Amino acid sequence: MNLNIIFVIILLGGWCFGKLAEKLKLPAVLGMVILGICCSVVFKTNTPQTLWDTAGFLRSLALIVILLRAGLGISKAALKKASLTAILMGFCPCIIEAGALTFAFHYVFQFDYITSAITAFLLAAVSLAVVVPTMLELKDEGYGRKKNVPTVVLAGTSLDNVLAITCFSIFLSLAVTGRINVAKAALGIPLSITVGILSGIIAGLVLTHYFKKHHENFRATEKTLVLLACAALLVDIGEKYHFAALLSIMTIGFILLEKAEPIAHELSRKFAKIWIFAEIILFVLIGYSVDIGTVCSVGLKGLAVISIGLIFRSFGVLIATAFSGFTLKQRLFCVIAYLPKATVQAALGGLALSKGLPNGEAILAIAVLSIIFTAPLGLIGIRLFGKKLLDLDVPQQ
Repeated sequence: MNLNIIFVIILLGGWCFGKLAEKLKLPAVLGMVILGICCSVVFKTNTPQTLWDTAGFLRSLALIVILLRAGLGISKAALKKASLTAILMGFCPCIIEAGALTFAFHYVFQFDYITSAITAFLLAAVSLAVVVPTMLELKDEGYGRKKNVPTVVLAGTSLDNVLAITCFSIFLSLAVTGRINVAKAALGIPLSITVGILSGIIAGLVLTHYFKKHHENFRATEKTLVLLACAALLVDIGEKYHFAALLSIMTIGFILLEKAEPIAHELSRKFAKIWIFAEIILFVLIGYSVDIGTVCSVGLKGLAVISIGLIFRSFGVLIATAFSGFTLKQRLFCVIAYLPKATVQAALGGLALSKGLPNGEAILAIAVLSIIFTAPLGLIGIRLFGKKLLDLDVPQQ
């Protein structure tokens, strides 16, 4: 089938299915994934190879957009106030869930421990695509602002993703090459985070200076283009030199908000519009990539293991917020906000398969199943309970 027709189906069809899902009070991303699965059944044998050649770049671009939106929505004052809890939220739930899932995949699916760890850390990442827009919405409306609950969730989510992706990459490398340097792996995560933040600070300061200097004759669309290009370059460099490029991208947005707030708000509005396209492409493509027969084969077992992971993740969130000063209601909201899986699973779900791992198809199917199960669960939970569990704090004029 012609590539142009495929993209028309992805964009228009994804938008229509997303709207239909919203009409049914379900997450739009669920409708997009379902369209992708339908396309995989109907068109997969006729899909041009060019689509799969560009799919990785398109997924990466979507991830860049959502990370920039997150960074542009976090202020220094709010982050400073929430720093310790945000750090704990970035590490505790991910490590606890991944540990439980590693054993669950080994005993339920009979994966070896390395493959189990790959799958566990793939699933352990909370969804930026679900969490970021909903937290920004709650922040803008004034919910949880007094104790910065949405900011804690936003910052914790970014660290959670960095940790999950870094560990996923370490175990995937071990599975592919058959060897690993233990000392290098132990230093890898803190070094990756540190270099990621520093590179983001440098890039953010350079871009801030450039945008301010040329503000009058430099349109918002042009600023957006430059920022996207720089972020994409950082991702490429990060992959080559193994540092947390995702964290550097969010740091760029944070620096822009601190040093050039009017420009940051201008860019944030642009990225909100770009996300409409990026979200459709990301989630339709993950559904398109899956083999429906494999999803059915992992069905009940997959749901059971994913549920085990969510239970342990919830314990991790409660531990991370134990010394936060949050009320019980606010801690329960954090538990709900940390349920959805979608973005990392969509972006990296097919990587094990592309590397030729024996259980690659099963890992991709489990990743898709986690999106279908947890994305609506988390989004419905946030929308249903967010305004009930968080206090409304509108600043006085």
